[in-house]
Amino acid sequence: MLFVCSRNKRRSLTAEKIFAGIPGFEARSAGTQPEARIVVTEGLVGWADIIFAMEKSHLNKLRQKFGALLDGKQVVALHIPDDYEFMQPELIDELQSKVAQYVSLPSEI
Repeated sequence: MLFVCSRNKRRSLTAEKIFAGIPGFEARSAGTQPEARIVVTEGLVGWADIIFAMEKSHLNKLRQKFGALLDGKQVVALHIPDDYEFMQPELIDELQSKVAQYVSLPSEI
């Protein structure tokens, strides 16, 4: 799973941290902005089986930059606004709830 937001400092990084420890899953994160902690690359997009964008704008940037590379991949906008801090409990709850709609997660994470 690849999680994408703007700067890879709060939302996508939180998602990576909470989902990376689940057996059977690999999670990475990146940002769409040039000043992101880790900028999304062709390699990351190619690596991912499913890509979760935090907002529709991130999804649009991914489509503009990586167009054909996204063909055949599941790419989902989670609609999670930039209203949270890193590892904020409400963000974790929202991430778990929304990601569980697309991926079978263990009941205890």
